[in-house]
Amino acid sequence: MKPDVEFAVWASDRQQRIESVLESALDAGAAATDTLAAAMRYATLGGGKRVRAILAYAAGELAAANPMDVDPAAAAVELIHAYSLVHDDLPAMDDDAVRRGKPSCHVAFGEATALLAGDALQALAFAQLAHAPVAPAKAVAILAEASGIRGMAAGQAADLAATGGSLSLVELESMHRLKTGALIRAATALGARAGRADESTLAALDTYAAAIGLAFQVVDDILDVEGSTATLGKTAGKDAARGKPTYVTTLGVDAAREHAAVLRAQAHAALAPLGARARRLAEIADWVALRRN
Repeated sequence: MKPDVEFAVWASDRQQRIESVLESALDAGAAATDTLAAAMRYATLGGGKRVRAILAYAAGELAAANPMDVDPAAAAVELIHAYSLVHDDLPAMDDDAVRRGKPSCHVAFGEATALLAGDALQALAFAQLAHAPVAPAKAVAILAEASGIRGMAAGQAADLAATGGSLSLVELESMHRLKTGALIRAATALGARAGRADESTLAALDTYAAAIGLAFQVVDDILDVEGSTATLGKTAGKDAARGKPTYVTTLGVDAAREHAAVLRAQAHAALAPLGARARRLAEIADWVALRRN
């Protein structure tokens, strides 16, 4: 695709690409009538912004990677994200009945099947990376750290523990660097490592991804207050109803919006040394910070 293509067209092309890659991964070895396979497809396909996959493709382009070499990483991060949403929506966790504009997986298939679907999606994610054409062992290690007790799972545990209380901005950001930011940083790193990224480029991309990971969560918290269930595709006002500390409860809406702008600027600053080849990543930072759903 030519570099002068508008971002919306470029992003739509990547969304369609990852949908096809995910469909192939989910279909491999699964019987069409199998309930578990159906739940996995339901939780993964046909919805979501695919931010993590798009980040992987953008970082891969910056590093001159063949998109086919990025496909396993893009699929893996989306499968991990899908599994995390299935588990987060369970009554034992965030107890949400709506996800991506339709009934949550446990509502549609029952809690036991949803739990197993999440487990199987996580396993499938690592199977994708095992076949990565560039340093599969390193790729698996990056995703494992981002997903586990030093990443997303630890962030979710901190989020649950903080429910009903309050957090300082430092504490809130520490939690979301794990819960939301770790997988976004992994997506960016995995995409870049599929190409010819050197260590200085990887460091700049990690600083960038850390900033947009936080910006993504800040905007999520604002939209939870200002958006509707129809536009968000998930239950609006859920965080306030459950007494969760958010950027809005900690800073207020206006200051939270200003904080998102600061994080967006930090992301752009991190990309500045990389020049024009970081265009798509810069556009993603704008998309994340200025989105309305």
